[in-house]
Amino acid sequence: MPDIEAARRERARKMVAGLGADAVLVTAGPNVRYLTGLASSNAALLLPADGAGLLATDSRYALAAERDCPDLELVVDRFTEPRLAAEMTRRGMRTVAVEAHEMTVERHAALVTAAEGVATVPFGRKIEELRTVKDPSELELLSTACRISSQAIADVLPSIRPGLTERALAAALDHRMTLLGADKPAFDTIVASGPNGAIPHHSPGDRPLRRGDFVTIDFGALYRGYHADMTRTVAVGEPAGWQRDVYELAAAAQRAGIEAAEPGADVAEVDAAARDLIAEAGHGEHFQHGLGHGVGLEVHEAPLIGYGRTGKLASGVPVTVEPGVYLPGKGGVRIEDVLVVAAGGGARLLTSTTRELLVLLRRRYFGNHERPEERHDAEP
Repeated sequence: MPDIEAARRERARKMVAGLGADAVLVTAGPNVRYLTGLASSNAALLLPADGAGLLATDSRYALAAERDCPDLELVVDRFTEPRLAAEMTRRGMRTVAVEAHEMTVERHAALVTAAEGVATVPFGRKIEELRTVKDPSELELLSTACRISSQAIADVLPSIRPGLTERALAAALDHRMTLLGADKPAFDTIVASGPNGAIPHHSPGDRPLRRGDFVTIDFGALYRGYHADMTRTVAVGEPAGWQRDVYELAAAAQRAGIEAAEPGADVAEVDAAARDLIAEAGHGEHFQHGLGHGVGLEVHEAPLIGYGRTGKLASGVPVTVEPGVYLPGKGGVRIEDVLVVAAGGGARLLTSTTRELLVLLRRRYFGNHERPEERHDAEP
């Protein structure tokens, strides 16, 4: 989509000019991809305030760059940053902005040495700011990633049974997402059963699922660079009273957060809409992470929705809303969806799996095949 990337580069050029710099050196991988369309593990873009950009990558990606970035000047070199530094000097540049939040001290020292006569200034997270509001093509890719994720969990739910390990469930879900068209999982899938559910980022292990467990499943598909991120908590067998209580609380908090996510809303206030409900129920200390975050070329990107965060939501921004209640020694609940902040208020959900409590009851046997009896409880 060369025209889309060209329009993005034009917006970035205005930022460079506003800073008074001759060019910006873009080195963060997602930002290079956003501005050029090239997916590469070794690429950098020198974007002048006026004129064509210079893209550097190594020989592994040269043909892809020629195909995907026909309107950019291309240099092929294993050492992309030193090569572009030399080009800064050769082209008479005096001041170049750099992504200081991404560049290490060591790399910056090498850049300054190679770019003789060139001063560097920090560019800030300006490209990340551009990436916050998604264009229609991005939203379609993200929607596809979310559709794959939703279908994958629907396909895998029937396999959840006592005796299945956390690790096996995570592997089955990852495999299913790939079969449905995902490039790969968007991140390491989390499956946390029983007391492990009190650990928000538990790594799946060999613990077998047991009757009476809550199982929290946090996962997402990566599709053409765009990351889905959703979480569901299901019950293996009839849930206890405390489990129903915390599930209903997390679901109510999520609804409040989704309703608050509208254009112009302060991110801290969106967080508070959900967090206050949990605190009022006596579980404030059991919800310590932020309410959500942006998603796109990175699974966690701006805006961050949490206490102490600043900024406002805008139309066309996809975010997650993921409140949780975590009870040490017992287990926990998290419910997470991806939604797009909508222009007329409200939000458009991209993840479609039911948010009702799924109770997987005792198994029935049909010949040589087992099938779970699944019940959707009424949504609280």
